[in-house]
Amino acid sequence: MSTFDWIIQLVYVAAASCFVLGLHLMNTPATARRGNQLSTGGMVAAIAATLAIIIHAGTISATGWIVMLAGGLIGGGAGLYAARTVQMTAMPQLVSIFNAVGGGAAALVAIHDYINLAGRAAGPAESITITTLLDVLIGAVTFSGSIIAAGKLQGLISAAPVTFPGSRVINMAAAAIAAAASVYLIVTPSVPMLLVVIAAALVFGVTMVLPIGGADMPVVISLLNAFTGTAVAMAGFVIGNWALIIAGALVGASGSILTKLMADAMNRSLRNIMIGGFGTGDSTPAVAGPGGDVRSVAADDAAIQLAYAQKVIIVPGYGLAAAQAQHQVAELAALLEERGAEVSYAIHPVAGRMPGHMNVLLAEANVPYPQLKEMEEINPEFPRADVALVIGANDVTNPAARRPGTAISGMPILDVDQAKSIIVIKRSMGHGYAGIDNELYVNPKTSMLFADAKSALTDLIASVKTLVG
Repeated sequence: MSTFDWIIQLVYVAAASCFVLGLHLMNTPATARRGNQLSTGGMVAAIAATLAIIIHAGTISATGWIVMLAGGLIGGGAGLYAARTVQMTAMPQLVSIFNAVGGGAAALVAIHDYINLAGRAAGPAESITITTLLDVLIGAVTFSGSIIAAGKLQGLISAAPVTFPGSRVINMAAAAIAAAASVYLIVTPSVPMLLVVIAAALVFGVTMVLPIGGADMPVVISLLNAFTGTAVAMAGFVIGNWALIIAGALVGASGSILTKLMADAMNRSLRNIMIGGFGTGDSTPAVAGPGGDVRSVAADDAAIQLAYAQKVIIVPGYGLAAAQAQHQVAELAALLEERGAEVSYAIHPVAGRMPGHMNVLLAEANVPYPQLKEMEEINPEFPRADVALVIGANDVTNPAARRPGTAISGMPILDVDQAKSIIVIKRSMGHGYAGIDNELYVNPKTSMLFADAKSALTDLIASVKTLVG
């Protein structure tokens, strides 16, 4: 190995080390920014090393350089613009699109490598490796599945489970065809058969995600993220790039762990994610929920409850993100703390529409991280809470999850109904992403403050300040 090769390998090792350390620093919001910066630095170093290899080899023409640089500038510019302008409510869609791009790019690497090999051999390639096949399969599934997921999140496709006669048969058939074509491809290399593998994988990605209900989309996003990482790792094996292998393996492993945690939090089976029909409720006949009347409250009256409470638990949800009211809720919490109240935030693992959505949102408003309590930690505290303030959270607070036959049956929820008093800030009585009524709203202890989260919190802040004065 030449000195140049040694230097390149050392740069790749350094880049991989940055990825590992960066991931470790992301364990807490206090160091997450440094973790991102360190990981970005590692990726820049890896890209620079790869460009150095290309330049050293001298195999790319001037036209090739123009195409490559133009692609990098356009893609990088589009990614930067999207990341800087995306609303917090659209973050899950953006993550899904990034998953699609990552999986599709990884699959194209393997496809290009195989077709290029076939072309040099003046016929079908002599062999195809397992890693090439896995790259194509996982990357294609990720690409089509992530596009469908983004469409559901954006409202372009129904958030409800989309099924049709024979949908499960098509799902199983697509998986079987992809598997059979892959085996045939290993035994008898053929570019047309590779196209069959690609088509079957793309169909499976669509049929896998379409039947998934909206309430379970956080699990799907996490699963597709794991797929993206795995596809990237396979692409690294295909082209022999160790930095790509390590980066993809880290994303794949962390995404897989997160998917398992999300599935446990939703009380769902990972097997059901893969075969479809996920998030449609169980087969047990539904048990009727409690009836009752909805009781509305004015901001002044809600402020009195909050101002004189000793313990307040804030439950953030998608409505908080939609109104971009994270700074207002942080200001209200600070006011209550000045009056001697103990304030904490109840964070459900799948609040919002992606894992960690609420954590990122509140960190943006500099909410102290120790105040963010996970579901297992905060649930025992609800019976001691004088007021539970629910802001835009719906399905994760719905007691219907404790009954069979609903779209969220069996899903662990925040025990908001155990608090002494409940205030719900919501624009209307509209359904959550699962599409069912929230039985919390008819609880005798619940008062509904109908307003946009930002305006409601602004009114509460003004009223609490008046009481303080």
